[in-house]
Amino acid sequence: MTSFDTSPQLNVWRALLALAVVFVMLATTGWTALRNQREATPLQASLESWAHGRLHGHRLPDPDTAPAQLTRFFASLTSQERVRLAQRYPLAVGNMNGAPVKLRYQANRLALLQARAVERTRMHDSRLTPSGQQEAGRRMHRFESLTAPERHVLAFDPDGSGRVAEVFGDLGTAERISLVVPGVDTDLLTFQRTSRSYSAPVGMAKALYQAERAASPATRTAVIAWADYTAPAGLGIDSATAMRAETGAVRLNALVRALPGASPVSLFCHSYGSVVCGVAAHTLPDRVADIAVAGSPGMRVANASHLRTTAHVWAMRDADDWIQDVPYMEVGGLGHGADPVSSAFGARVLSARGADGHAGYFEPGTESLLNFAEIGIGAYRSVHCAHEDEACRAGLSGTATAGRA
Repeated sequence: MTSFDTSPQLNVWRALLALAVVFVMLATTGWTALRNQREATPLQASLESWAHGRLHGHRLPDPDTAPAQLTRFFASLTSQERVRLAQRYPLAVGNMNGAPVKLRYQANRLALLQARAVERTRMHDSRLTPSGQQEAGRRMHRFESLTAPERHVLAFDPDGSGRVAEVFGDLGTAERISLVVPGVDTDLLTFQRTSRSYSAPVGMAKALYQAERAASPATRTAVIAWADYTAPAGLGIDSATAMRAETGAVRLNALVRALPGASPVSLFCHSYGSVVCGVAAHTLPDRVADIAVAGSPGMRVANASHLRTTAHVWAMRDADDWIQDVPYMEVGGLGHGADPVSSAFGARVLSARGADGHAGYFEPGTESLLNFAEIGIGAYRSVHCAHEDEACRAGLSGTATAGRA
C-alpha cells in the first residue's frame, strides 16, 4: 500500500489546493468562460429540428417536458408514427427521457450509424493530423460495435469526448434495476475496454448483471452502464471540484425519474461517480433504494444523513486503493468532504475483499462484486460487512422488493 507521505495522488491534490487561488482568479476574470460560440452539436441540431417539427399539423412537445407527459404523448401515437419520429430525429428521440425504451434503442442505433459514417469520412480527411485520423478510426469502430443487434443503447451523444448509456437485461420487466456510475476518464472510447475490461463501464455493468443473475436466477434484473455525463479527464481541477458532478447529477436524476415502471433502483457509484451520486442524492426519487459507493473520494457531505435520501447508503474501499491517501476534506470548493467508509460518516461499510486496488471492485470472484449483486437484488441480509460487528446489516430485512413509500 502506498504511504500517505509519498503518494503521487496526494501530491496532486496538494498541488490542486495550492492552485485554488489561481483558479478563483481565472474564474472571476472570465478566463474559464465558455469558448467562442460554435455551431450546434449534432444533438442540439436534432433537438432544434424537433422543436420546429410537426405531426398532423401540431407542434411536437418540448423535449424538456416532464417524462410522464412525454410518455403519454408517445403512447398516443401509432407504432408507425413513433418509428417515423425516431427516423427523422434520431438523436432527439434517443436521448429523450419519457420516450419508450425500445424506441430509444432504435433511434440511437440510427444515430450511431450516422455518427459512424461521419467518422469514416474523417478518417480520410487530409485536414486532420495523422493522430486525428487515427482517433476518428477509433471512434468509428466504437460506434460500429455499439450498433450490434444485441446492444441496447439508452443514450448517445457523439459530441466532444461523447456520452453513452447501455442497458443489460430488460428494463420493461425488471423487478430490480441497477445503475453503474463511473468516474474520471470515462468517455465513448473508454466506455468499453478489451484489457482490464472490468474497470470500464460496460465490463462493470456486465459483471454486475451476471452476478445478480447468479445470486438470484428468479429475480428479473436490468443493469445500466451509465456514462451519460461529462466526466473529469484525469486528476485535475475538474476531478477535485463538484462542477462535473453537479451537471452529472442533473442528468442522473432525469434518467432515474424517466425509468419505466416502479421497480426499486440501486446506484453503484465508483470513484468520482460517487461524487455525482452524492450531489444527486437529495433530488432522486424515492424508488432509489440504495446508493453504494466504492473507492470514493467523498460525497460532498460530512455525514450520510446530510445526503437527505431515504436510500440505504453503502460504502466500501479496498485496503490497497490509493484513494485512501487523498485528503478527505473540502476547502474552497476543492476536495469532496468526509471519508464514506469512516465510522463518523454513518454509511453501511461493506467488505471489498479481493478487489485489489482502485479499479478492481467489479472483478468477478471478488467480495465487492458479490456485495453489489446482493444489494442489487435486495438480499440485504446476505451482504458481507467490512467489520465483524456486522453493523452494515443492522435493521435490514432479508430482501427488498419495493422502493420507499
